[in-house]
Amino acid sequence: MGTAERRGAPRAGGTRGTGHRISEATFRGDAADEAETPVREREKRQEQQYYRPLWVEEPARRRRLPDPVRTAAVRAVLLIAVTLIQAMVAFLCTMAGSWLAFPMVISSVVSTIAATWGALDVWVTRQVWNQRHGVVSVPSSTARTLRRERRRARRQERVTARTQERIRRRGGAGQLSHS
Repeated sequence: MGTAERRGAPRAGGTRGTGHRISEATFRGDAADEAETPVREREKRQEQQYYRPLWVEEPARRRRLPDPVRTAAVRAVLLIAVTLIQAMVAFLCTMAGSWLAFPMVISSVVSTIAATWGALDVWVTRQVWNQRHGVVSVPSSTARTLRRERRRARRQERVTARTQERIRRRGGAGQLSHS
């Protein structure tokens, strides 16, 4: 039994289902009427047409945050949450006239500075990650230069490996030194 067929769930025609389907044959006791008739088949088809799932899976609109950025964001959220709790406790202690009010106000100020640093840390980490991994498509992007340098280095390694292999195959002929 699907969720849409449960007791009290609205059907396509606006009526509410009871969750139990009792055929007329059950009341009368004859099983011959239980056979499928063209009318019942049509009703089943119409019922199947109106079936709608509760939700439709959609692909994510945005990609997942990179790991360093996500850890910085979690750290910032925790710092901000602690800061808000400290500020609320400081306010309540001040209203109650408790001796704990002054230390809580001082710790709230320090915690506010830490929370600001945490929020800036998320922003800086995101910018650094974007620049290092080539997400930002700007001509001055550092990532593009780094990729070019890595490609150049790999190409140079392949060339030197090929020349060393060629020298070994010739049996050392053409080698300038014995190092």
